[in-house]
Amino acid sequence: MSARAPRALVAWFPDWPLVAAQLSGEAPEHAAVAVIDKGVVAVCSMEARAAGVVRGLRVREAQVRSPGLVTVAADSQRSEREFEPVVRALETTVPGVQLLRPGLCAVRARGAARYYGNEEAAGGAALEAASGLGLEARAGIADSVFAAEQAARAATDLGPLRIVEPGGSAAFLAPLPVAALGDPRLASLLTRLGLRTLADFASLPAAEVRSRFGSDGLTAHARARGEDPRAIVPRIPPPPLDRAAAFEPGLERVDQIAFAVRPVAEDFIGGLMRAGLACTQLRVQITDDSGARSERSWGHPHQFSPADAVERVRWQLQSAQGHAHQQRPGTWHSTGEPLSAPVVQVRLLPERVDLLGRRAQALFGGVDERLDHGLHRLQTMLGHGSVLHAASGGGRLLAQRCLLVPWGEEAPEGTADRASRPWPGVVPPPLPTTVFSEPVPVTLLGDDGRPLTVDARGSLSAAPAWFVPGAGVPRRSVASWAGPWPLREKWWDAAQSRRAERFQILDSEGEAWLLLGEAGHWRAEARYD
Repeated sequence: MSARAPRALVAWFPDWPLVAAQLSGEAPEHAAVAVIDKGVVAVCSMEARAAGVVRGLRVREAQVRSPGLVTVAADSQRSEREFEPVVRALETTVPGVQLLRPGLCAVRARGAARYYGNEEAAGGAALEAASGLGLEARAGIADSVFAAEQAARAATDLGPLRIVEPGGSAAFLAPLPVAALGDPRLASLLTRLGLRTLADFASLPAAEVRSRFGSDGLTAHARARGEDPRAIVPRIPPPPLDRAAAFEPGLERVDQIAFAVRPVAEDFIGGLMRAGLACTQLRVQITDDSGARSERSWGHPHQFSPADAVERVRWQLQSAQGHAHQQRPGTWHSTGEPLSAPVVQVRLLPERVDLLGRRAQALFGGVDERLDHGLHRLQTMLGHGSVLHAASGGGRLLAQRCLLVPWGEEAPEGTADRASRPWPGVVPPPLPTTVFSEPVPVTLLGDDGRPLTVDARGSLSAAPAWFVPGAGVPRRSVASWAGPWPLREKWWDAAQSRRAERFQILDSEGEAWLLLGEAGHWRAEARYD
């Protein structure tokens, strides 16, 4: 056994990205679900695998095999966030945990085996900690981190703990395919060279491996021989920044919950300030007595105060009631009506933080504090969605290029990237100054007096001659026009496909319009003022 790499205990949680999505409520349990990363299936549920879905399939092929497949986008932050309580639970049982990645962690087996009496008892304690959280886990113990991980993956439901005897890691790893090294490029190259198993790769001289594959190849070679050079470096548990309020028995009214959460919110913000941090994005988790969890992320243009945190909890509870409360300005929303289920826990988690000094300086260069206070006051009186600000979006239609986001929150993740994409058929600049939130029905007639139509080849039935901008408005002659420009969306999907034509016209009153023709009907999308 190498002195640099003492025996390792590895705990593995299968399909963790999928489990994290289920824990966060973004994916249903006991259903065909797939986590999608870069357009392909990264992880799928047992129900999806039973229908023929496997990793590496493209989304459309996976949906063909399982028509009811539920897809969830991969989210590394979600996986990390949901795995943090698991690591904490393991640390209370087997201290000295190193997080390898969400769903996989390692511990030095020697200390745990001494405490529990032997390695088998130590591995059982780790599995029991995971079971206490209601999670499925596998554990492996071997002479190196890599061998212990492979042992955990080789464990089964009948034997969730696999122990490789000291000195037996190389023999255990020998029959495994080179793909187990976790390097697709190296595995592909080794396979083409006729080296299909770890035993084949391990039999090569180290000097030749270094000269042919470099330092990374030499590290993989050591792992294949059961001599993983990685040392287990236990993490220093960070001070917990989240706070939770538990209610026993559960509370059923919004005002009661908000009152009980206030001291927890003060402790939450105070703990962040003592750490020199300011919370700019807050995640609120609300759990009822049935185990259902409501979870939402809230943003703030500056930083959260205790009152702001309580306000977000209140808004989230009110939205969970299933209806909006209409009241006169200057009063709170109604909070006396019972919720659908008693709430047993409210948890506040800092999802995004910044240095406290940096946020204080930003106050003088950002939105005026008085304006921010006034807008938040309006939100308090009228509801979270009552005050909106504009953010740039992406799309072919002008209305899609402007998103309205509640004040204090940032645009959805990926919006900036979406706005910068090339959109075939998009209107080039200069853009119209007046964009109708709902396109206005208009009439466009040809020189033959009939409604203008465009055939499948983009040919006009007649030249545009007359234009009626709305009901009850006298018709105007078309002074000049340009188009049509085809707009084609999702032609491969019969249910969501769209086929339309765009026109720019200048009428006899000197007004320029952007028109959209679809299925024989014309609408004004915008006006050039």
